[in-house]
Order: sequence, then C-alpha cells, then structure tokens
Amino acid sequence: MVRPSASVTTVFRDVRPWGGPPTDLVAVDGVLVAEGSIPADAVADVVDGGGMLALPTLVDAHLHPDKTTWGEPWHSRRPARGIAAYVEADVELYRAQRTPLAERAFRLLAHAAAQGTRATRAHVDVAPAYGLEGVEGVAAARERLRGVVDVELVAFPQHGVGRTPGVAELLEAAAAGGLVSHIGGIDPAGFDLEGAGRDGGQLDTVFGIAERHGLGLDIHLHDRGEQGLAPLRDIAARTKALGLAGKVNVGHAFAVAALSGGALDEIGDVLAAAGVSLTTVALSADTVLPFRRLVERGVRVGLGSDGVRDSWSPFGNADMLHRAWLAGWALDARLDEELEDCFRLASDGGAELMGLERTDLRPGSPADFMLVEGECVPQVVVDQPRRALVVRAGRVVARDGAPV
Repeated sequence: MVRPSASVTTVFRDVRPWGGPPTDLVAVDGVLVAEGSIPADAVADVVDGGGMLALPTLVDAHLHPDKTTWGEPWHSRRPARGIAAYVEADVELYRAQRTPLAERAFRLLAHAAAQGTRATRAHVDVAPAYGLEGVEGVAAARERLRGVVDVELVAFPQHGVGRTPGVAELLEAAAAGGLVSHIGGIDPAGFDLEGAGRDGGQLDTVFGIAERHGLGLDIHLHDRGEQGLAPLRDIAARTKALGLAGKVNVGHAFAVAALSGGALDEIGDVLAAAGVSLTTVALSADTVLPFRRLVERGVRVGLGSDGVRDSWSPFGNADMLHRAWLAGWALDARLDEELEDCFRLASDGGAELMGLERTDLRPGSPADFMLVEGECVPQVVVDQPRRALVVRAGRVVARDGAPV
C-alpha cells in the first residue's frame, strides 16, 4: 500500500462529486483545495477520473478484527445459543487458528480500506484465554496501515467483567499500556450479572478504569426491554456526572431498536443530554436502530460491520457501502432521501462519534474519497459498484477493490 510520506499535490480530473457535474478535485497536503489554489512551485500528479462519481470514504464504527477468519480456510460453525456459547466457540476458534492474529487483523483491515473505509473502531477481546494478544496484534496491524486507515482500539470484555475472574485486571493493564483509546463493557444487567457472584459491579469497574486513565468507553448492550434500557440510563447518568460527554458510546442497543414514538424520543433526549452516542450494525429489521429519529433528537449514531466471518457468523465482509445497503434494507428504505441518509450514516455518523473531520468533498475537507461508476448516491447504495479508486489524504491507496 502507498502511504503518505511527504507534501504532495494531486489533481483528480473529470470526477463528479456527489453525482454532480464533472469537475476536478485538487488535493494539496492531504486536503482538498479550490481550483486555482495549487502552490505556484507545486508539481502536480494528475489522475484521470473518467467521469466517475466521487463520494466520501466511510467509517466503520464497530468492528471485531481479532476474531476474523477472513482469508483463512472455511470454518464450519456448530449450533450455539446465547453469548456464553458464542464465547466458548470464540476460544475454540482462536486456539485452532494457524495464521497469527496480527496478520489476520491486518488482512481484514487492509481489505476494508480497499473497499473505502478510512477509519474504524476495533473492539478487541481481553480475557484470560487471550491475555493482551488481541490488543497487541491489532495494534501491530494498525501500525502497518498507518496513513491508510485510522484504527481506534477498544479493550473489550467479551467474557464479562464480573463473571470471569481476571478480566478487570487485564482491562486495567490494557488501559495502562497506551494502545487503547476506549474501555468496553457488555450487558451488565444480563450476561455479565448472570453467574457473576456480584451485584452489577461492571459499570463501576469500567467507568473507574476509563476515568483513571483518561479513556473513553464503548459498551455492548444486547439486552432488550428494561434489562437493556435500565443500564443505558445508568450509563447516561454516569457520563453526565463525570463530564464524559462525547467519550461514551453504546453499541447495538437492541432495547432502543424496539422503541417508537414518545418512548423513543424520551430515551433519545436522555442520551443527547448526556452526550452518549450509539452504534448499530444493521443485523436485522428488529435490531437496527431508527437512526434518523435519534439524530433528529441530537443523538450521534454510527454504523459498523460487527464480526466478519468469525465463530458467531459466516457472514460479513467489512464493506461499509454494503453495510449501508443492509441498513436501508432493514429499515425498508425506498425514497432517495432515505437511501442517502443510509450512506451518510456510514460516512458521517461514525466520523462524528470518533471525532473525525467530516469529508464533504469541498475545499478544506480531508482528501479522502472513492470513485465509483454510478448516477447518484441512492443508486450507488443499491447497486454496490466496485470501488474503482480509493483515495486517502490525496493519495491513491486502492484500485478496483485491492490495495496498491
């Protein structure tokens, strides 16, 4: 892959930003500038866009690259029911893998970048079965891809904090190690309370670690109904009390996906007031978050891939354009504006909750975009064209869906 190493000027000729009229996109030092703003002494590289449509690259706000079998021989999964069974299968698959975790994570993240992902938040399992190997392995992959895709790391307690001895200590070690930006959590009222032998101490633990080390939090909530909503309100209250607005995210939030009308507005207002964001992975029609209504209430919502060909599921491809398609399908999007919103969920939603600059293809925007064959954004979401060119910081990093 090509990585930015020095100041560079590139002119992308004959492209159609957002499907508009043909024009040139000019990148100087990784930022788009107005035509005519090229430095007088610059020697510009020129790339022919061939009239293709230019769209911002995307953000995967929820990915598990440490678990993936992407590029490995086919793995046949056995029946499983409940998180505990999936966790057991995770460990079995981990022990059976022949390719080092760091290499598998690199392979998946490089593939994601070639499909147009510019940044991702990676949830990496931390448990006695793995130690900190996942954190260290994904961090090594991140370093190899520096300048191509940005990777945030979450130390994620998939095995539970209360129910699995040693996890809290490993989270503390991960936080102190300097490789992670967030501490994770999982279902404090359900999976982690069941058989834990303690009374709901997970949130005390993870908020305490995050506060001591100045980190954010990103907590999985799969529980539905009040079992999921009560911890969500607790997370919002803790976030507000500790002044952590903008640093706390909740993934999945299936209990919110089931709400509508006034109940949805009420929880949306609680989250917005506390500065707690949400991520959805569009698993199904009954789990995808009603993100348009939540955004209207002031909640930041991102989109993610979740697991990619891991022990939980044979599906997933780390292609965020496809994930936007899945969100549209799950929400029965039909109108152009609904499909466009699904694209912007993938391009802007995760960027906002990760604190990244928005890529709008205007002067001053990061020169992060992709070129595809297509008429307009809704048609691109539906047709899923190949990524003919992926540009990061003004440099081509992938062609035809493959790294360069």
